[in-house]
Amino acid sequence: MKIGVVGSINMDMTVTAPRIPNKGETLIGDSVQYIPGGKGANQAVAMARLGAEVMMFGLVGADSFGAELIDNLKANNVSADYVKVQDGISSGMAFITVGEQDNTIIVVPGANAYVNRTYIDEISEKLLRCDMVVLQHEISLETVEYVVSICFDHGIRTILNPAPAFPVSEATIRKVTYLTPNEHEAALIFGENQDVANLLKAYPEKLIITQGEKGVIAALKTGEILRVPARKAKVMDTTGAGDTLNGAFAVRISKGDELSDALKYANVAASLSTEKFGAQGGMPEYEEVEQEIDIQ
Repeated sequence: MKIGVVGSINMDMTVTAPRIPNKGETLIGDSVQYIPGGKGANQAVAMARLGAEVMMFGLVGADSFGAELIDNLKANNVSADYVKVQDGISSGMAFITVGEQDNTIIVVPGANAYVNRTYIDEISEKLLRCDMVVLQHEISLETVEYVVSICFDHGIRTILNPAPAFPVSEATIRKVTYLTPNEHEAALIFGENQDVANLLKAYPEKLIITQGEKGVIAALKTGEILRVPARKAKVMDTTGAGDTLNGAFAVRISKGDELSDALKYANVAASLSTEKFGAQGGMPEYEEVEQEIDIQ
């Protein structure tokens, strides 16, 4: 199975500190590192480490970060043949502060803003060779909707991880195979004060809501609410945990797992990712997840 990812490719500047600073406050940090990231690239790397054949589609700038980001994808066995280098634009960046087992993130899109319909048309032939396509919200929403529609028309399954939180049209929800918001994102998309069970039942085996340390929740086609608890972890850094979960879920669902099994696997992978530093740096290999699942 070949999985395509259309999404962001960033360089993360990650600062560690004793805690997240308050508004207007200056803290002395512990360290700073430049680490390849971006939700799209993160999910691609997560899938490749779990044994999937992955093709990355996106843009980087014609700068030193761009070259490094492409090299990093290749080093993680992600095909970067169709990642475009955009002249005159910097690569996307994310500024991350990590403290007290939590983080804050500011994303500067850079070249990611040029992942547009023109680019999609350029690579559409290659994209349509994929068995599944994974998307996020760090590129243009218009582009996301365009890709979902193309895949829907050609019978290709899609996963949309709507992060960062932006509204998702009902047309896109109907066309996408799986929608994987967290609780905050679900509230923005569907409205506050929703009865979660009824909301999930309205989109059985499509809407999957992640709940952090509480795990994942979805509805089966029978109407039964599926709750998959999270694995307890010795948390070091939560950055990239959601990307790991989405990547792992894509791998297992593309291999034919039942929803419950795919989500159990994804939860274990995401939990393992929090026990190491960095988004991609913490993502587990296939053998690590299999060994942990055997223990469960």
